[in-house]
Amino acid sequence: MKILVSACLLGCSCRYDGKSKADERVLALNTCHTLIPVCPEQLGGLSTPRLPAEIQGERVIRRDGADVTAEYSMGAREALRLYQLLGCDAAILKARSPSCGKGCIYDGTFSGTLTEGSGVTAALFQQNGVRIFTEDETNQF
Repeated sequence: MKILVSACLLGCSCRYDGKSKADERVLALNTCHTLIPVCPEQLGGLSTPRLPAEIQGERVIRRDGADVTAEYSMGAREALRLYQLLGCDAAILKARSPSCGKGCIYDGTFSGTLTEGSGVTAALFQQNGVRIFTEDETNQF
């Protein structure tokens, strides 16, 4: 299978804090699947490192109050374009991220509180029929 994967899960230092979140469960899938790294936030033009952002209603807002919804939306569209262009079969996206989180994200208060919802990229993928998993669901492969 070709699997589009949040680049931070593969060890790329692309997270907001300039670090990675390499996940051994995801990396282990490389033995039997083709893993394609993507960082929607970078594809949307955001720098690394960058201020953290969370979803507040329909907007993505940085901790300093700046609205980065347009960048997150552009990155989501570009990630979907790559998924389709490369003929991917599924995606593994970083849990709880305002871009990649599936089903559970931070609540927009920057307090570490989780709430129901999906990140911008995950939501766009879901709307387009992409099979999405998080790093906690690698047993599906």
